[in-house]
Amino acid sequence: MTGDTLGIGDLARRTGVPVRTIRFYCDEGILEPLRSVGGHRRFDAAAIDRLGLVRRLRGLGLGLRSITDVLAGRRSLDEAVAAERAELDREVATLAWRRAALRAVEEAAPTDRGARLDLLSAVEDGFSARDTLVRLWHPMTTGPIPPDSVQMFLDVSAPPPPELPTPAQVVAYAELVLLAADPALPSHLRASTLVNHDRIADLAELHAAVGDACKLASRQVAAGARPKAGPALDRFVAAHAAALGTADSPRFRLALNRRTAPDRDPRIRRYWRLAGQITGEPAPMGVTHTWLLDALDGSV
Repeated sequence: MTGDTLGIGDLARRTGVPVRTIRFYCDEGILEPLRSVGGHRRFDAAAIDRLGLVRRLRGLGLGLRSITDVLAGRRSLDEAVAAERAELDREVATLAWRRAALRAVEEAAPTDRGARLDLLSAVEDGFSARDTLVRLWHPMTTGPIPPDSVQMFLDVSAPPPPELPTPAQVVAYAELVLLAADPALPSHLRASTLVNHDRIADLAELHAAVGDACKLASRQVAAGARPKAGPALDRFVAAHAAALGTADSPRFRLALNRRTAPDRDPRIRRYWRLAGQITGEPAPMGVTHTWLLDALDGSV
């Protein structure tokens, strides 16, 4: 040791980090050595603590880029750790999806395995699968809607994949993606749900009011009751009437029924049933919404 500095060998002995690793950290800019008159690397006492922090962060699995950002002050330690955990969560979820997909192929009847393999191999993982569903429903979130309302709507319409999906849930999600990729489904949404979309001043209020109507009907839906008129349907119709600046009337109900007829399409019914299989809810919002549409159709 010369003066108040350490040679690379001394630093290695003090920290337990191999010399070759210290050289690598120097080359990567993680450690910034001084230079002796002879051109040898020298390190001040702060290098011991800095190298200790690097070792602990590496032990947690953080990459060199994240560590460099922490040391340079571009990112806090909490931010770096949170980002690493989020990435690890994503990797674990991807592995869980792949495991369930493999089990789904194994559990299929021999005559069905080819078709199931084709279905599941078209979906890389749960994250990309959900992106497809979000793209389907995102047009309904354009307009003056608070971000939390947008997120709530998308969580219902494009349910996040379970963290530990079952084989049945993976199959259901893959079938949802297949439905969402059908050009006929977006066209049905444009023909009904998105009609007069630009005339609605407060989309968040409409979504909330329709949600309230679905909650009113959820007990009947969960019990398997047939669609029928009642307080839930009245609340549903009133929500749409208020959003369009008009009043509930027989004439308005006829117009609303015609406009929402595409939402009773078998493909959309299947979409909501599959979504319910994924969430496991006794009365999924989409299924309940269709129940109200059927109640409206039956009442007019």
